[in-house]
Amino acid sequence: MKINEFVKKKRKEVNLTQFEMSLKAGVGLRFVRDLEQGKKSLHMDKVNQVLWLFGYEVGPVESDREQFITNKDSRIQY
Repeated sequence: MKINEFVKKKRKEVNLTQFEMSLKAGVGLRFVRDLEQGKKSLHMDKVNQVLWLFGYEVGPVESDREQFITNKDSRIQY
């Protein structure tokens, strides 16, 4: 599940409007809308402010990308 889908689902589970969630998290309504619409570049500190309402925070997650290690200089290439 993508973060925008997760936030929207959690918000609806606790019956908050986007405006109410923005007030509780201390972020702007525009930020909440951008987050739920899946905007590609967002400030992680603000994302965490929203996620903390539900007991979560941003962290590293293993991706589905295949990783290739070159024999030449041991750098990981994606």
